[in-house]
Formats: sequence, C-alpha cells, structure tokens
Amino acid sequence: MSQRPQYIIEHMEDLDADPDSPATFPKWALLEYRHMLTLVGPGSTVHFTGLVSNASRDALHKALSASSSSQPSAEFEVHVEGILDMAKKRNAELSQICLLDPKSPIAVSVHDAGLHSGKATTAKPSDGPFRYFLFGGILGDDPPRDRTGALRALGFPTRHLGPVQMTTDTALGVTKRVVEDGIAINLPKEDVGSENTEKQGPGGSMAWITHPELKFGAGESVTMPFRYMVADNNAPITPQTRPLMPPGMREHIRQDLDRAFEF
Repeated sequence: MSQRPQYIIEHMEDLDADPDSPATFPKWALLEYRHMLTLVGPGSTVHFTGLVSNASRDALHKALSASSSSQPSAEFEVHVEGILDMAKKRNAELSQICLLDPKSPIAVSVHDAGLHSGKATTAKPSDGPFRYFLFGGILGDDPPRDRTGALRALGFPTRHLGPVQMTTDTALGVTKRVVEDGIAINLPKEDVGSENTEKQGPGGSMAWITHPELKFGAGESVTMPFRYMVADNNAPITPQTRPLMPPGMREHIRQDLDRAFEF
C-alpha cells in the first residue's frame, strides 16, 4: 500500500503581525487546529508552516501538545519557515504538493493520493499522485478574502472542494476522507459544476450540511455561513443531524452569542 499523504496548513492569520510581538492564538483557532489532528488520525503528520516567529511557533506547539483530547491524533510539526522552505528541506517538488484552492478548475478526487486505483478523468496527465495537501490557514473567513491567492501564485497543482466556503479544518477533513478513505466528494446538485465531480467512490459518497442553524434553546440560534461534513456518512440527513465541528466549538459560539447580547 502507498504511504499516506501529509497535510500542510500555511498559517496566514499573522501575515501583518509584528514578529517581535507576543504570540496569541484565539480559542476558536486552536479548536480548529486541534480538530485537524483528530480528523487526520494516527499514521500521518499535519504541518503548520509560516508561523512568523519562534514565539508563535513555540506557543502553537505548546497549545497543541497540551490538548486533553482522548481521540487518536496525527503527529504534528510547527515551522517558522513557509511552505517553499519546508518543501526544499524535504526534497519535495512543487508538483507533489496539491493546493486546495476554491478557484481550481478540478475537484479533489479519490485517486489524488495514489491510494485507490485509477486516475481522475479531469486531471492533467502530469498531476499526482500527491505526497502533500496544502491549505491556507485562514480558518473560514466570511466573506472569503482569497488569501489563498498568495499560495496560488507559487505554481502548485490545485484542486477544489466546491463553491461553498468551508472552515479550514472541514476542508482538511473532506480532503482526507476523499483521497484516503475513498469517499467521493459528491457535491450537491445545486453547486455549479457538480456534474463534473465524482459521485461514488470505493468508500462511498460524501454527505453535507450547508449553512446549518445552531440552536441553543430559549430562542437563541445562529446560522453558520459554511458547509460541513457529518460524523457518519452512512446515516440519513435529518433536521436533527449536526455538522461535524471541533469539540468545544458549539459552546464557544454560544458564549460569543451570549456576550453579543450583554449590555
């Protein structure tokens, strides 16, 4: 069996930060990053690159190491250097690194990591299989600001996950399910271009929840402006089906909602 791919999060939240300033990470960002490790699971590595400074690198490493999650998790490495320097150190060609880019003309395929026989029919002959899958660590900008454009300009081969915005942990989780678990992306029919994407893979097909409403009781609710996976692809989608979110994220969102109504 081919070796599992690895995943790279190019940290873009601090692009304008002072390298000498104290390193801080919002709670929601850490929840997203920790969730990535459990989504990938043991046997692979998640790399966090472009951390601006040693202080940022050390702060993120400490926060991720201190996670109390009992779920099996991927290994992780935190890098001050950006993706190009990391790739050079590991002798990785740009052609071996796939950028997940909403502007890509090609959807991610179950064949893109070389773990399932065949090749995506829409891929270029020179594309894949890929050793790494790269994400801009923007953690779900709403509205999107296309900061992935800075990575696009570097010339990586690309794939997309559909036209609807996702949080970065969801994007990583979807990619892992598709390229490793063989679950076809199966974009909803209402998505432009969905007819050109895989509907069924060796592991089944993806189930989605788009713009879910999180209800907290007593008339409190919030509609999330993203698309999510569900925990069990084989279970039918019902009004009670919850989006797959990081542990603790619902509680964090509710706390933010409560603070918004404090006067």
